[in-house]
Amino acid sequence: MKTIAPRTWQLVLLFLAVTGALLAGAAPASAHAALTGSDPKQGAVVDTAPKKVSLTFSESVAISDGAVRVLDPAGKRVDDGKVAHSGGTTYTVGVHSGLPDGTFTVAYQVVSADSHPVAGAYTFSIGAPSKTTAVVADQNAGGGVVGVIYGIARYVSYAGFALLVGGAAFVLGCWRRGAGSKPVQRVVVGAWTALTAATLVMLLMRGSYTGSGKLGDVFDMSLLGQVLQTKTGAALTSRLLLLAAAALFIAVLFGAYAKKNEEDAEGGEAGKDTQDGQDGQDAKAKERNDLTFGLSVGGAVVAAGLAATWAMAEHASTGIQAALAMPVDVLHLLAVAAWLGGLTTLLVALYRVPTIEGSAVRRFSRVAFCSVLVLVATGLYQSWRQVGSWSALTGTAYGQLLMVKVGLVAVLVGVAWISRKWTARLSETVAAAPVAQEQASEVSEVSEEKEPVSVAAGGKGASPERAAQLARQRAAMASAREKRVRDADPHRFGLRRSVLVEAGIAVVLLAVTTVLTSTEPGRTEEEAKSATSAAQAQTGPLSLKIPFDTGGADGKGTALLEMDPGRTGNNEMHLYIERPNGKAFDVPEVKLALTQEAKKIGPLPVVPDHIATGHWTASGVQIPVAGDWKVALTVRTSDIDQITINKNAKIG
Repeated sequence: MKTIAPRTWQLVLLFLAVTGALLAGAAPASAHAALTGSDPKQGAVVDTAPKKVSLTFSESVAISDGAVRVLDPAGKRVDDGKVAHSGGTTYTVGVHSGLPDGTFTVAYQVVSADSHPVAGAYTFSIGAPSKTTAVVADQNAGGGVVGVIYGIARYVSYAGFALLVGGAAFVLGCWRRGAGSKPVQRVVVGAWTALTAATLVMLLMRGSYTGSGKLGDVFDMSLLGQVLQTKTGAALTSRLLLLAAAALFIAVLFGAYAKKNEEDAEGGEAGKDTQDGQDGQDAKAKERNDLTFGLSVGGAVVAAGLAATWAMAEHASTGIQAALAMPVDVLHLLAVAAWLGGLTTLLVALYRVPTIEGSAVRRFSRVAFCSVLVLVATGLYQSWRQVGSWSALTGTAYGQLLMVKVGLVAVLVGVAWISRKWTARLSETVAAAPVAQEQASEVSEVSEEKEPVSVAAGGKGASPERAAQLARQRAAMASAREKRVRDADPHRFGLRRSVLVEAGIAVVLLAVTTVLTSTEPGRTEEEAKSATSAAQAQTGPLSLKIPFDTGGADGKGTALLEMDPGRTGNNEMHLYIERPNGKAFDVPEVKLALTQEAKKIGPLPVVPDHIATGHWTASGVQIPVAGDWKVALTVRTSDIDQITINKNAKIG
């Protein structure tokens, strides 16, 4: 069967291609801290101007002066710009005195404890609601072009880490002779280069990514200085320092270590028949084993340090049991790298290296099996920690992505099982590889003997151009012979196909994992929803925006219903009717009815008084019990055009 052997860079591009499409259309990173409370509360109408505005989040956040802005109805800032931590997860900013009546906008932009940007805005009113021209246009944290580039750099960094650690581990633990293989060297060195470049990009773009989202701010050194003082900045800087140590490790692995393996292989046959030669071989073997041990220990320390730069700055560093979660996360990342990075290196070797020992493939099979066991154990713990409940698993984006990841891992394990079958068959025929090489060499010699004209033409007196042409021809012939040797074994061909399928699934799996790391954990999302619901149930005015269309001419508009304080007992209600263009809209009639179906209360009619253009109000609206109420709003825009819209609201 004819096969086409891709080049090394094509195999690496396979590892990256699918993810580019996935990340290109990805939405900005989800907020991992949620606003659960504020003072004044969202939509509240207060009698007097507050002296400060307080925001409470579901977890601690990194916040700086200017991160919370209070804008008056005209869009002018009225805060003092100084944000203070007032205890727990609450932060305050002072506002100027003598504020006018009207609707004010509070905009905030912070960074959650697991390094992801959080931005949002809400409104409150002093005296009575009013129109506002405040526009929060520059809040683009985690989005835009900067967000896309940062997301791609995140993926490249994960892929680079997996290939760097997995490739080096494959050489040291499974196939020591691979240290002298150029294709394997290109994979590991390319992975180091990609990880270093991605880390530099993330460090430079971090300030803009969590701030304005403007590409022009990437080279703002003041922003870079602020980033270096954050937890994420420290993690990225530590990663760069560890990559410098990794460069030294790579130089020794593919330099002195590879050379020593070659020397041992060349001198093994020559000196094994004499006692002195045997002693010399034993000494060289001990020296090689000592170097292997030193490289293994040093490489493990560097790899664990690199993995820790993710654990110390992302999901594992926040939430419950952080002290246990971080080392578990390090183990998880190392297992991923050993499996997927080693798998990609094996794939490159199967396509680009003339021979690979069956023992090396069997050793990697055992390494992959152990890695899967570690992944299952650490993954179960991480899933429990980040999800916590079945509702969070099925009802949140994080939980749904997690189920997709688990499914991909299951498929990958199934394909790996098929690969193990081909591995066993390959080991049975591996002894034939040297014979095939010897036969190919003999064919080469015979071919050269049959080309006296070409040899003579390339000898003394031949032109440099002709000599270069002949050299290229011989190289092409040698490459073709190597390819025939590789493709001659059907078991190797079968193993290549199954490993290629594994690598393709691994690309998608790594993409899902990257998106998962920038998605709000299910446990956090559910806790934030619970805290927000509890806060809304305890306090806060009711605010409902109800679009309507009676079907007649000039029958479209929007009703804004506000009820203060939104609790059981007496409430004051305001109703504003606007046209689609935002202008106040007087309609012939509006009325409301409140019903709590669970306790069979109502409908309780409310007939508001018209006090201004597009503005109705009612005092003393009684809410007898707290709970879920159905609000029925009836709007009549002409003698015959009328509609009733039902909305559910939690009151009390």
